Amino acid sequence: MKVLVTGAGGFIGQMLCGQLLSDGLGGQRIDQLIGLDLQPPQMNDARWLPLAGSLTEPERMAQALQAMPDVVFHLASLPGGAAEAQPALGRAVNLQASMALIEALERPVAPPRLILASTVAVYGADLPACVDEQTPTAPGLSYGAHKRIAEILLADAVRRGRLQGASLRLPGVVARPGDGAGLMSAFMSQLFWRLRDGQALTLPVRPEGMAWWISAAQCARNLRQAAASDLGALGPRCLALMPALHLSVQAVMAALARRYGQDRLALVHSEPDPKVERLFAQYPPLRTELAERIGLRHDGDADGLVAAVLGG
Repeated sequence: MKVLVTGAGGFIGQMLCGQLLSDGLGGQRIDQLIGLDLQPPQMNDARWLPLAGSLTEPERMAQALQAMPDVVFHLASLPGGAAEAQPALGRAVNLQASMALIEALERPVAPPRLILASTVAVYGADLPACVDEQTPTAPGLSYGAHKRIAEILLADAVRRGRLQGASLRLPGVVARPGDGAGLMSAFMSQLFWRLRDGQALTLPVRPEGMAWWISAAQCARNLRQAAASDLGALGPRCLALMPALHLSVQAVMAALARRYGQDRLALVHSEPDPKVERLFAQYPPLRTELAERIGLRHDGDADGLVAAVLGG
């Protein structure tokens, strides 16, 4: 089996590539794993083929697809805040490259399987009492709008029998390393690293703010599970909302304090930013029966989330 991962050098991409090489896909061993990114990671495995470049470059896309991969995980993107600051680049990466990839993968016979990493940003800020795949979309960021368009194009290609695949709407995946530049939701990851290391943190949301959380390891497992599943169970829209924990920031802080000591709670202060709070800390519960039907799961509880992120 040959697999291509775009965005292989990213936070989720590196986790996914590591799992694919160690655990395979659907019980099958990976024969070749192609990782495309501006800076693909180094992996000590003869099956690993790193490609440095952008999916926006036609020659690089052609090179990535030359091996005729059986499965493609499309993770490459310019995140929300960065896409807002650089709209032309965001459109090129998040929309135009996705459109070109879908078109390039379409085959009349034995079409490949494409798993598109979409986002809960397709819903926007004004959410109902519960959210599922049927919830109307109203993106509050260009990033969400581009992802929604890509979802529709993928579903249309599947309908025409030219492609297999599905879009998975990802929630807040933690904990990304670094300062989270370009990510308006960076506070969700910084919470883990700062409290682990005993460093102060100013939150742009109130501690009681509710968000959706999943570890990178569980997110990658869900991506692999989806690629190996009967995607017909998702229906004609070819999409599923990835399961996630519905937790307050305070609940995650409490789990971290149970691990590292109650004194960690005094390190956290809150200076709410209305826009960040509206987009990332006013989430209602999720309903994810479709995803659960094909075997996707969340991390269990706040302590399980902390353990999955920080080990142990």
